[in-house]
Amino acid sequence: MKTDYSDEPPNFEDLEAARPQGWSAWFGGPNVKIGPRIAPQTMPLSVEGRDSDSNISSDAILNKQLEEEANCAIQYRTCSWQKTAALLFSEYICLAIMSFPWSYSVLGLVPGLILTVVQALIVLYTSIILWEFCLRHPEVRDVCDIGQMLFWGQKWAWYFTAVMFILNNTFIQGLHVLVGAKYLNTMVGPNSSVSCQTVSFGAIITVICWLSSLPRTFSMLSKLGTASAAFTFISVILATIFAGIEPHPAGFLAESATDPDTGAALPFGNPIVTAIPVLGTTFVAGLGAFLNISYTFIGQITLPSFIAEMREPKDFPKALWACTILEILVFSIVGAVTYAFVGNQYMTSPAFGSLIPLYKKIAFSFMIPTIIFLGVLYASVSSRFIFFRIFQHSRHKNEHTVVGWAAWALILLCTWILAFVIANSIPFFNSLLSLMSSLFDSFFGFIFWGIAYFRMRKADGTTAFLKDRTFRGWIEGILNVIIILTGVFFLSAGTYVSVQGILDEYALGTVGKAWGCASNGI
Repeated sequence: MKTDYSDEPPNFEDLEAARPQGWSAWFGGPNVKIGPRIAPQTMPLSVEGRDSDSNISSDAILNKQLEEEANCAIQYRTCSWQKTAALLFSEYICLAIMSFPWSYSVLGLVPGLILTVVQALIVLYTSIILWEFCLRHPEVRDVCDIGQMLFWGQKWAWYFTAVMFILNNTFIQGLHVLVGAKYLNTMVGPNSSVSCQTVSFGAIITVICWLSSLPRTFSMLSKLGTASAAFTFISVILATIFAGIEPHPAGFLAESATDPDTGAALPFGNPIVTAIPVLGTTFVAGLGAFLNISYTFIGQITLPSFIAEMREPKDFPKALWACTILEILVFSIVGAVTYAFVGNQYMTSPAFGSLIPLYKKIAFSFMIPTIIFLGVLYASVSSRFIFFRIFQHSRHKNEHTVVGWAAWALILLCTWILAFVIANSIPFFNSLLSLMSSLFDSFFGFIFWGIAYFRMRKADGTTAFLKDRTFRGWIEGILNVIIILTGVFFLSAGTYVSVQGILDEYALGTVGKAWGCASNGI
């Protein structure tokens, strides 16, 4: 099979001219320069295209993809940058925002805000590297294709990435099954007449999520994503306002008291807000709060799938910048203001639990579309990973056929059943989710993109530190070494903190039971 990739030494001047530079390298647009590939195509465009011109360019591959589905009933490359921005908003503007006040209560307000901005900018930078990689390899459908390319076409790298990809997405689906049950439990209270209410509510949420997952394209999902992000914004703004206007946070006591059941001292007094961590904050607690902030920002695992359905991938940075700016503003303001009114003693995660019952139910209710949609988004990403590989070069991929729709619905159903079973079978599911994030986000959030940077610079003939000794070359080279080391830190220290959290749960006796019926409401 012929490819458009060659092991011949590159011409330095030609490749330097093709390397993305200037404003377009950061903000996209029609003037973006696309550099050379780092590896041959992992997948032919079509059956007829397997012996195509070996010098086919990235633009030519993109145009061929558009031509192949031009007359099809179901077209995938239809997203504008605005629709992609809606998908990003719905992924990042989510329930996790309400855990930022808790992180700030552990880290202190000043370090918390600084780490929020720093983490947002690191994710922005690595996402731009990811985008540049996808421009050079427009046949990439998901992060699994990228994993194989980064590790020199090794098939084990594809399988390794695929396992992490499916597990990560399925666990996030499971989280949203539990959060949906948490919402319903919060509304009806712990003493409802529903049999085994947490499992029952989880089953209801699973069915709703499955039905909501059925749209086949991201263009359609982006419309739902817009509504999801809007409702989430209303929810967190209401929660922030309620935290400010309620007389006292939930659980407030004017004088010291003890829990009648356990004898433990209860929090009391006016809310305490600190600019720095309180004396005695442990490494495990501080790192756990930092990881909580980081995991909310790390979502690069879905970006290749989004870019693969953009009609003009060169515009992706517009969506990325819009989302990042909104993230920094919303996360920082909601986290800081809510923390300022609730304080250290009465803080819960999510912070809805720090509101009096009426306010809590009102604000939490506006989060319902996001609870459903974000799980739907990850289910769709996983299912198209499987669906596209089963029906590649088949009419069932792009036409309304019984086989195509039945297969799509069945794949989605399997992911949701698996998510429901996992979420209810593991009694320390939330801690295990944190462990999985440490293991997977270290690669998908950091390590992959540091390696991608050096692989692309080598293809450009301007390898950092070796051939490119410019100021930019040194700065970006050092930055990407730091990014890789950060991923290693997440993989090691993050895993330690997550495992320690599970052990602490067992030591305190707070681990629940598999298929527990007790209410998990806040």
